Amino acid sequence: MTFRLHTLAALFATLPLALGAVQAQEVTIKFSHFLAPNSNFHKNVAEPWCAAIAKDSGGKLKCQLYPALQLGGTPPQLADQVKNGVADVVWTSPSYSTGRFPRTEALELPFSLPPGGLDGSKAMWEYYQKHGQEDFKDFKVLAIFSASNVVMSTASKPILTVDGFKGVKLRSPSRFAALFLTALGGTPVNMPIAQVTEGISKGVIDGAMAPWEVLPATKIDEVTKYHMEGAANQPGFTQTPMAILMNKAKYESLSPELKAAIDKNSGLKLVELTGSVWDSGNVDARKKMSAQGNKVLVIKPEDYNGMKKAAASVEADWIKQADGKGLDGKKLAAEVHAIGAKYMPK
Repeated sequence: MTFRLHTLAALFATLPLALGAVQAQEVTIKFSHFLAPNSNFHKNVAEPWCAAIAKDSGGKLKCQLYPALQLGGTPPQLADQVKNGVADVVWTSPSYSTGRFPRTEALELPFSLPPGGLDGSKAMWEYYQKHGQEDFKDFKVLAIFSASNVVMSTASKPILTVDGFKGVKLRSPSRFAALFLTALGGTPVNMPIAQVTEGISKGVIDGAMAPWEVLPATKIDEVTKYHMEGAANQPGFTQTPMAILMNKAKYESLSPELKAAIDKNSGLKLVELTGSVWDSGNVDARKKMSAQGNKVLVIKPEDYNGMKKAAASVEADWIKQADGKGLDGKKLAAEVHAIGAKYMPK
């Protein structure tokens, strides 16, 4: 009897330790991004990803989502926030940090990648795996994907030729979009996306360069009438690479089981999810705008080729800059075009 009591006492004494060990295996991932909780990314990428890693870890991996920069800072600071452990995972764009990810800049070269979100994302992921990993050595990369091709949206007149760009002021979402617009004779305007609709309605700018999906979300579609793009089997004007990054130390601290849950839901699987989500958002946006009377215009092949020719200086200048950083700019640019052609719709 005495022996049995001692055994039971020993068993109960170890229970708190056992429960503590189970609790210690539960990890909460702080996931930060810059859009609102009702955004396409939050609802259709971040939340499903968090649900997937929770399921595949048996509930041991959980997410705390921080949309709209609730952890503070600005979109360009997200890369440092995840590197320094302020957040465990972030969604950001390499293009927000000029010069920091030099190899990845090639993904923004005009007329290099397919216009769709999924096709462009697959191309970007392949390029990253072959040429971009050195840029992200300080991070655990979960996905590199495309925000899809920008279209040109204007309020008063369409832009269908190279000459049509002259004197036109458009909100430009990135450095390369600005360089593209300048090369064609337009004037890029750097303006927060939240101010674009008012800027167009007041005549401060003539329109904006942005993916389809962004237009209704920001109500740009309500103050513009014309939306210009190339043919579906032609490379887009320019695309913005996006990145979902994880703190390297946080990932390495996880058990093999929890790492496996992250890995299963990252890489190409996450790239395809994000690309498909963007494509779905683009389709819905186009349908909405067509239904409300906006004009969706496809630029004629000869005029599109004229735009390509006019924008060729952007790539030539980038190659020189890349060479000056010790990179083979010509090779990287050629690789982007080759990989882009591989995923181009036929």
